Amino acid sequence: MAGKKLRIVFMGTPEFSVGALRALIQSNHDVVCVYSQPPRPKGRGQAVQKSPVHGAADYAGVEVRHPINFKNPDDVAAFAALNADVAVVAAYGLILPKSILDAPKHGCINIHASLLPRWRGAAPIQRSILAGDHATGITIMQMDVGLDTGPMIAMDKIEIDGQTTTTSLHDGLSNMGAAMIIPVMDELAANGTLTKTPQPDMGKTYAAMLKKEEGHIDWSLPSIQIHRIIRALNPWPSTYSFNQKNQRLKIVNVTLCDDVLTKPYGTICDDGIVVCGDGRGLKIEIIQPENKKPMGVHDAFRGGYIAVGDVLK
Repeated sequence: MAGKKLRIVFMGTPEFSVGALRALIQSNHDVVCVYSQPPRPKGRGQAVQKSPVHGAADYAGVEVRHPINFKNPDDVAAFAALNADVAVVAAYGLILPKSILDAPKHGCINIHASLLPRWRGAAPIQRSILAGDHATGITIMQMDVGLDTGPMIAMDKIEIDGQTTTTSLHDGLSNMGAAMIIPVMDELAANGTLTKTPQPDMGKTYAAMLKKEEGHIDWSLPSIQIHRIIRALNPWPSTYSFNQKNQRLKIVNVTLCDDVLTKPYGTICDDGIVVCGDGRGLKIEIIQPENKKPMGVHDAFRGGYIAVGDVLK
């Protein structure tokens, strides 16, 4: 690689960001520090756990910092003292103030999981599936004080089809972002600058943060829309309904059926097919009754959690 090694600060938190961090650590550049969200209680036992990025940085022997925010002047000064050439940000989880955006020589570069300006904001992967988009992708962009509004540096696309889930799309986009960030860093090192394109005014949408209640299935909706909801909102916040006994049932996986059914929506038919608002059915493949492990639909029949003729609420 022509040009010098860059001093890079990496800022990220979830599993989505780990691939990019590892790629940068293995590159010709120097990751001098990692910023991640603080360790927090998780799971039923509420044991305090480090974020996936924190764990990956620890394994690689890179210093990790986790300020709650950047309102403390000492945290801002400590960040500036790293004398970074650039900060790479991927799903960090904090809005960065101008003092942080301006501290590295070349500012902060974001790995964003959408084709900007579509799906700016917190949940671009899930929103793209919910909306029935045929494609999404990764945009590498220069950060500014707006919410994902800065100029674009690189972009690549990935298709979305009727089998795409949040899990599969998350993994594909994570790998794509990790592959895309290295050429951008190499170009910056070689040329001391990057070619940037302003985002177009047309096509702006906002990917609002997910809420748990969005997972409560409304069976009056068309089958294809419910199918998207189930593909988009698992594993979190999960999609659910209630049986005749008012027990909560997580609907983990379904398949679309072509048959036209004449029973009221929400009715469970043979083979675990549920009638939707357009008269078509969704066949439940995996279901999880409250306080039980996920199971196939026939096990749910045998366990008495659902029965033919029941109407899901």
